[in-house]
Amino acid sequence: MSAKLRTVRRPLPTLFIVMVVLFLIAACASSGAAVGETVGSAIGGNGGRDASGDNGAGPLPAASGAPGVVDDNGQAIGQREDALIVRTGSVAIEVADFDAAVAKARTVVTGLGGYISGSQMATDGDLPYASITYRIPSDRWDDALAALKALGTKVLNEQTQAVEVTTAVIDLDARIENLRATERSLQAIMAQATKIPDILEVQGQLTNVRGEIERLTAESTHLRDQASYGTLTVGWSMPVVAVAEVQGSWDPAAIVDEALAQLVQLGQGVFTAGIWLTIVGVPLLLVGLVLFGLAAFVARRLGLGRRQVAPTEANANT
Repeated sequence: MSAKLRTVRRPLPTLFIVMVVLFLIAACASSGAAVGETVGSAIGGNGGRDASGDNGAGPLPAASGAPGVVDDNGQAIGQREDALIVRTGSVAIEVADFDAAVAKARTVVTGLGGYISGSQMATDGDLPYASITYRIPSDRWDDALAALKALGTKVLNEQTQAVEVTTAVIDLDARIENLRATERSLQAIMAQATKIPDILEVQGQLTNVRGEIERLTAESTHLRDQASYGTLTVGWSMPVVAVAEVQGSWDPAAIVDEALAQLVQLGQGVFTAGIWLTIVGVPLLLVGLVLFGLAAFVARRLGLGRRQVAPTEANANT
């Protein structure tokens, strides 16, 4: 009678499972520190590679060269076709016909494959003003910028920035792939776990890994979207004429307020003088009248005595 071999499936020891999980987590964490720093610098715009230089990590391989690299003759090598560059900018344009310029700008941007992501309109006196944000395909950025500036009579100010995020996106994709490998390993461990504590431990690690994958995937998608469409904010305005400037410097309401203030100050001065006259002047006047009356009385008495003595003396002499 032939013996049948039977494979006995034994549960993995708890210590082995924990060691494997900790090893995988430590491997992901060690690779995540550098990636997090790279992503943060790329998103914040304070680091990473931009259109005029690199971040010190060396040029990226490319068929046509990386930005800022020169050949043996000192000539700049063209920008690599697969480079991811986040373009942002703001322009203030003065136009002669406000409504026509804003309408033509919409036509220009949509014709190049872009769209309007936000707008704000207001008036400064009788003059309209608009701040409109356009999302423009990166490969048509220069064309759109030149076409929009051509709609105005004067460019008041212009500011643009280009930050390359190719390295950040590559690092994010590598981190995501490592986390997915960790996820597969944890799933294999869970398939062999039989004890409830082991299952719960591995399940918790799976949840953390999947959450990190989703977060990094969202960051990578956001960077790719920012690199695909540049963001340009244009301020549209009309020139201020001399008459408007003169009218703006003359404010009837302010003049009325100043006149009323002067009138109130004059009234307060008169009222203050009346209070001082009532409280201080009237008593002094009364005292003066009393003294004057006493003086007049004394003088009158002295005058009557003299008039009585004078006839007597005259009679005696005769």
